Order: sequence, then structure tokens, then C-alpha cells
Amino acid sequence: MEGMQQMTPKATVLIPTKNGGARFAEVLARVVMQKTPWPFDILVIDSGSNDGTLAVCQQYPQVRLHTIPPAEFGHGRTRNLGVSLSNAEFVAVITQDALPEHEQWLARMVAALETDANIAGAFGRHLPYEDANPFVKRDLALHFDSFARQSPVARLEDAERYRREEGYRQVLHFFSDNNACIRRSVWERIPYPDVDFAEDQIWAKQIIEAGYAKVYVDDAAVFHSHDFGIYETLRRSFDESAAFRRLFGYRLCPTLRAAVRQSIRSGGADILYLLSRRRAIPGWTGWLLKAPLLNIAKQLGFYLGSEWNHHPVVSRLSLDQSKKKYVGTPPTGSSESGAAK
Repeated sequence: MEGMQQMTPKATVLIPTKNGGARFAEVLARVVMQKTPWPFDILVIDSGSNDGTLAVCQQYPQVRLHTIPPAEFGHGRTRNLGVSLSNAEFVAVITQDALPEHEQWLARMVAALETDANIAGAFGRHLPYEDANPFVKRDLALHFDSFARQSPVARLEDAERYRREEGYRQVLHFFSDNNACIRRSVWERIPYPDVDFAEDQIWAKQIIEAGYAKVYVDDAAVFHSHDFGIYETLRRSFDESAAFRRLFGYRLCPTLRAAVRQSIRSGGADILYLLSRRRAIPGWTGWLLKAPLLNIAKQLGFYLGSEWNHHPVVSRLSLDQSKKKYVGTPPTGSSESGAAK
């Protein structure tokens, strides 16, 4: 390993951090253990940790640690900084809570990119952590199974359909830098946008429209999932909807009637799901009560974010404190602060 580290790395693993905790220690250990036939390095960019994250990094001599003030963090900006600090051909980008499933994760990401010089980026499956709620487990599987059923390489092949169909556009620009790898030469032409929400999907949209392709790598998975309470679901849905309206022109829920209708439909589907799998889901009776409330919070957040995101009262729902100063004028981007997604 020491000899390999002295050579120019083929890939850099980039991890933005802020107070990563015990989960980050597990993630970093798994990244260090990656098995590749070529040298790679690891770059951590920390934006103000005070919980021992820096000490975890310092346990590994092969980890480069770069620190920035918290005020300088931005999801797009910080990832651009990280790529600029790498001289590798490929840069794998994960978050501090995204645990590679196995020791071949990095090698498989890079191998997928090497199949075609026109592929700008690769992304992989997200697996739920064992303690994830039953709906998160179901939804992650359904989402990434849909990519697994398609051709792994996606590019813009029908310009008229792309212009006409919102769903087709969404599939083509889906990308997640919780678990991704990008080609540095393409990044030099098309860097991440300096926004604090959906920087990965905006980047994917730009590379697709520029004629590049992306590739889905099903066997390069990471464990990555979040369980949110009812109020946090409302607030996160608000931010997601407001950002997608502003950045892509999508209305995730255009009317209050649609919010009610979708809450009933999805809440009922969740209850049927629980009943059909009650023997396999611990505490399923408690989820029977919580499922309808989570769906109402999600759809209400989507509706308020789509239609009322600049209202001075409603905008207080936003988890992104910096977004509040933009009430009444369109900001350039928004998301939760800090390195984690």
C-alpha cells in the first residue's frame, strides 16, 4: 500500500464531513480497506467538526485532511474544492454516513466509468441500514430496482421526448453524490454548480445535455438511509419541493387537493404494506398509526414548497436557515447546512 500511495492515484475518494460521529469512523475504515489494482487516495474536507472527526482522520496516514471554516461550506462549492485538490483521473464522492457495502466498491465504480470514455459519472445503489423504518427499506429498493431493470448506461437519445416529458427528464438527470464517481476531465469542463441543494442532479442534467452519459452500478452499493419524524418530514419535503420548483420548474404537488388525494393513496398503500408483512416487521402496529401522518406531512410539505415557498410565514418551515434571507427573491439554491445529506 505504501508504494502505491507514492504513485499518482487513479482515483480519489472525497468525503465532506462535519461532526460525522461513530458512523463516519466506520465509513472511513471501510474506504481505507478498499481493494484496487491501482493506487487511490482519500481526501476529507471538514467544515468545523468538534466531535472527534478530525482525530478519526488522523489515525490513517493515507488520508488527506483539508479543513475549511463552516461559513465556506456549500454542497456544490465544497465538492468542487475537493475535486480541484485531486490529481486523479476519477473522483468518487460519498457522504460521511454512506458506508460502502464491500471492499470492491471503488474498483467497480471506476471499472464502470472505464467502459466508455463518454461516461461522465457513475452512481450506485443505496441500501438501508438495518434499523431503517419499513417504508424507507421498501422505497429504496423500489427506486434503485428501477435503474437495475434498465440499461446501465443512460444518455440523451430522444431530444423531443426530453423536451416534452418531465418524467423522462427526471430519470436522465437523477444522480446521487451520496454514492457516485465522476470523471475529472469532464468536471474540468462542467464543474458542480455552486448551489446548496441538488448539486448532483443539476450537474447530471448539464452533462446529459452536453452529450455525455451516466452509468448506474448496481454492485457498487453503500448503506445510506435516514429516518425522519413527522415534523422533520414536513420541513424536508418543503425544502425539496421549493428547490425542485426553482431549479427545474417541477411542481411536486401543485394543489392542496392533490396533496390530500396523494396522502390518502400513499397512506393507504403503506397500511396495506404493513398488514401484508406484519410478521416480518417488528412494531408494525405502531407504524399503522404513524404512516398516515408521515404521508400527510410529506405531501403538505411538497404542496407548500411548490406554491408558497416565498411566503414570509410559510418559508419558516425551511430547514435551511440561509434560505430565509431570500424570501421574496429566488435564491440560487438551498439545502440543509453541513456536510451530511
